[in-house]
Amino acid sequence: MEGIPRTHESDVMQFCIIAIETAARKMGIYPHQLTQRLEEQGLIDGRLMKFYDTLHTQSADYVADDIIETLHNYENDQ
Repeated sequence: MEGIPRTHESDVMQFCIIAIETAARKMGIYPHQLTQRLEEQGLIDGRLMKFYDTLHTQSADYVADDIIETLHNYENDQ
């Protein structure tokens, strides 16, 4: 049985899921809570997806730390 074909879009989506789950675990919150906060700041599209080509070459911990720091910076600027 063949699986679902792998596409660039599916790779990006999987990357975003792993990044959000890892960051949420580090923050001690649920992934849906972090997703909401990231969406409010436009960081899923504007950070994770936009810079996928660079970020996906880093470790999950690095990306999680990056997104946490970026989120805090955006939230503190409001």
